[in-house]
Amino acid sequence: MTTLSDTKTSMRDYWELTKPNVVALMILTAMIGMFLAVPGMVPLDVLVLGNLGIALCAGSAATINHLVDRHVDMKMARTFNRPVATGRIEPARALAFAAVLGLAGMAILVVYINPLTAWLTLASLVGYAVIYTLFLKRATPQNIVIGGLAGAAPPLLGWAAVTGEIQGHALLLVLIIFAWTPPHFWALAVHRKDEYAKAKVPMLPVTHGERYTKLHILLYTIILVVVSLLPFVTRMSGWLYFLGALVLGAVFLYWAVVMLIGKKPDAGMSTFKYSIFYLMALFVIMLLDHYLVSVPALPAH
Repeated sequence: MTTLSDTKTSMRDYWELTKPNVVALMILTAMIGMFLAVPGMVPLDVLVLGNLGIALCAGSAATINHLVDRHVDMKMARTFNRPVATGRIEPARALAFAAVLGLAGMAILVVYINPLTAWLTLASLVGYAVIYTLFLKRATPQNIVIGGLAGAAPPLLGWAAVTGEIQGHALLLVLIIFAWTPPHFWALAVHRKDEYAKAKVPMLPVTHGERYTKLHILLYTIILVVVSLLPFVTRMSGWLYFLGALVLGAVFLYWAVVMLIGKKPDAGMSTFKYSIFYLMALFVIMLLDHYLVSVPALPAH
């Protein structure tokens, strides 16, 4: 007999399959992409239904990631207690759940938003759940770099949901997240190197060592800081964003240097946590700048 407690546990497990913290960050960047696409307010139906459709598709991709990676998850302290890895949710049910989420999300985007956003979202879903999770993750230490494009898509999806077009400034937002992804994930990979080695996942610190990885974290962070200034250079954003990007980037560089020097044993996890704050803060400041400082201009095509 199924009890109320069992039902609550099951609901929590299905909720965990969607990786809600990751999806929340994606929706934040998608939502800000929507607001940056217009000088005024985003239509309420696009704001609500667009983000709902994107979130459902992102949750579907996350569930597929749980399903495909269940054997790897069992070998890592960070993931061994995930619902599919522990058997709390059977693989067939996880697959069905992913299908329901994905189909519902695509239906919302096609019917209520526009086909372009739906197809871009589908491409992002396939890129993460299939190309990255099934192939790249186990094939090359550059998995994060190559596969990062799928995770960088949300602001483009939000922008396309409002405009129905792929525009230059939207691609700048994608480029920022694309440059952010390697130092973000490699910082965690350095901290969890032994676990990735045990799970036979060829992350960069496993295949090339910590020193090599830390140097690349620094180099990619420099690239990220430069890329983050492009919205100001292209007059998409104003002085408030410029100052915010410089300050946030300087702190990111500080943590990258701390990792390279190697005197703080927990620097990898500290850098990883800061990188999440960095991306959230950067996009929020960009949004504030958009409405408080920048003069609305024609989008870059």
